[in-house]
Amino acid sequence: MEVILTEDIPSLGPRGKVVKVTSGYARNYLFPRKLALPATEQNQLKIDQRQKQIIIKQVKEKGEAEALANQLATVSITISKKAGEDDLLFGTVTSADIADELAKLGYEIDKRKITMDDAIRRLGIFQIPVKLHKEVIASLKVWVVKEE
Repeated sequence: MEVILTEDIPSLGPRGKVVKVTSGYARNYLFPRKLALPATEQNQLKIDQRQKQIIIKQVKEKGEAEALANQLATVSITISKKAGEDDLLFGTVTSADIADELAKLGYEIDKRKITMDDAIRRLGIFQIPVKLHKEVIASLKVWVVKEE
């Protein structure tokens, strides 16, 4: 049975692709979960229209993300934490701390978009990547200073 995928399915292919699957798999799994439609001309037109809308939405989101990335390139935030000898922090600076500081400046960015390999454990200046879109990554300057 041929079906048109309405979502990206890693084992079958990308959205909009016509694939051949067993009728039981289509009837019992793909159709109830709205992951595919029967391969008809009318359904192909629906998928093409939806694909155009999704592309327009993605282009708009990418443009907004690029504009926000340009703004974040000029922003630097300062986080003060208690530190001991050798400039080691009593605790860490996490993505949640950075998101809170950005919120104080008016930038509502989800902490999951702040991609840190590991939490910051010492004083200094750090360049932190912020993934705003799947194709747009901004760089944010974070100053970690000793709390008085």
